Amino acid sequence: MVARLSPTNLLPWLIALFCLIWSSVFAVARLGLAHSPPLTLLSIRFALAALVALALALALRERLPRGRAVLMLALIGIANHALYLGLSYLGMRHVPAGLTAIIVSANPVLTALLAALVLDERLNGRKLAGLALGVVGVAFILRHRIVAGTDAWLDMLWPLAALVALSGGAILFKRIGLAGGGFGGLAVQLAAAALFLAFPAWGLEGGLAAIEPVAEFWFSLAYQVVLASVIAYAIWFHLLRVSTATAASAWHFLIPPLGVLFGWLIMDEQVMWADFAGIVPVAAGIWLVTRSRTPLRSPPPR
Repeated sequence: MVARLSPTNLLPWLIALFCLIWSSVFAVARLGLAHSPPLTLLSIRFALAALVALALALALRERLPRGRAVLMLALIGIANHALYLGLSYLGMRHVPAGLTAIIVSANPVLTALLAALVLDERLNGRKLAGLALGVVGVAFILRHRIVAGTDAWLDMLWPLAALVALSGGAILFKRIGLAGGGFGGLAVQLAAAALFLAFPAWGLEGGLAAIEPVAEFWFSLAYQVVLASVIAYAIWFHLLRVSTATAASAWHFLIPPLGVLFGWLIMDEQVMWADFAGIVPVAAGIWLVTRSRTPLRSPPPR
């Protein structure tokens, strides 16, 4: 008998969907980057996704953010969209999609540290042990790749900077509260990110003239707009609302093995044994960080 999906037991399915989309988008993005400069691709993606999110907000009759909330959401959009993905895409000119996913998956570590400093979230021994295991797994994979000579550590500075932007955006979201959420808030974030990247994209990359409008580019763009920029981010901010910043970010530790897998399937990127050997401590870290004595509940329907 199939269990009825309540708001409570729907959460694991949302997490699974988020991780699948989030880990695959790096490989799919590299398809588009073969036919478009990175900042140009992102500015178009964000602009289109902002229109989709706004249409959904109006269709659902959401209350659109106003006043100070618009400014705060714009700042989150610049950090969590423009800076995070802008740096990631610039890095993917040299760094494989799978390795980018691995580096970004360290988000729970940095988010937990920032949350303890800024949000006064408590880091007990269990969470610290889980975060340590996650770091060990990711570090093992990175070290093996550097020693093997397949990737240069200097190229990793791009995704590392992207990691800082993503963690900072998560903390900022929790810091300012929950006002202005939903698709209306997402539309503001995406519009701000599109404007933030539009000027460097036009000035440094030549704008729309630099795009090769082939089928592979359009597929990549559509995937990024609908699944990555709208659906995945809507799930991500929902997770931030119903849990602590540390617990919400801890699910990023599922992304390294999936990111490597999608990089191999879509872009035929090289997969090393160390990539999957690091999964064991990573999985243990997820369980420790996200385990809670009190069941995590979704907010009641409005």
